[in-house]
Amino acid sequence: MLFQYDFMRKAFLVGILLAIIIPCIGLIVVLRRLSMTGDALSHMSLAGVALGLIIGVNPVLGATLACIVAAFGIELIRKKFKRYSEMAIAIIMSAGVGLAGVLSGFVSNASNFNSFLFGSIVAITDFELILVIIISVLVMITFVVLYKELMHMAFDEMSAKMAGIPVKTINIIFTILTALTVSIASRTVGALIISSLMVIPTACAMQYGKSYRQTLIYSILFAIAFTVIGLSISYYMGLKPGGTIVLTGVIFLVITLSIKGKN
Repeated sequence: MLFQYDFMRKAFLVGILLAIIIPCIGLIVVLRRLSMTGDALSHMSLAGVALGLIIGVNPVLGATLACIVAAFGIELIRKKFKRYSEMAIAIIMSAGVGLAGVLSGFVSNASNFNSFLFGSIVAITDFELILVIIISVLVMITFVVLYKELMHMAFDEMSAKMAGIPVKTINIIFTILTALTVSIASRTVGALIISSLMVIPTACAMQYGKSYRQTLIYSILFAIAFTVIGLSISYYMGLKPGGTIVLTGVIFLVITLSIKGKN
């Protein structure tokens, strides 16, 4: 049976927690036309992982610090190039790829570094499990408390500011939460996959949701379904969990678009 093994129970717990919080971040990122933010932060997280392995610090902590710096970097560059805000993502991604490429050459144990590329959700440690639980609870509480403010800012940051919403403060909170989510997800599902998990459930939900609330709920449900199905398939067929989860989502999105296209 699938759940007779402790590592699979951990994998499902972590997977479901991430499936709840990643779409929360992903929906706002998509609505703000910054869909590739996950890619930029995940590539920078690899640089943090490499640095952590080089200096003997837990690589997850290295990834977290790198993601936080990168997330604030994106916000800073966005403010400088207001008409070309997508440039911020390309710049940070380029920096992340460059740093990860250079620093990885100094990592003595390449297998440790490579495990972050496609994740190792079935090999998660107790420390990482606790980290996922803490970050997940933090993200969920924040999204419940700041639900209306985040929704308003996702659609129109300028009108949110005019409505008296403390945009700058909430942007800082959202930036930190995004960085924390990406850094821990990079360890579990893989740095090269995290962006897909942000966008694909949201894209599927947008085909069915008729409001912001509906789309958010559907995106979480889709993410949980893709995670459970993907983990089950990967276990029985001996496939990489992260890639299987994403491909499950992609197949469902293609089917959905095909059905919608015929209507």
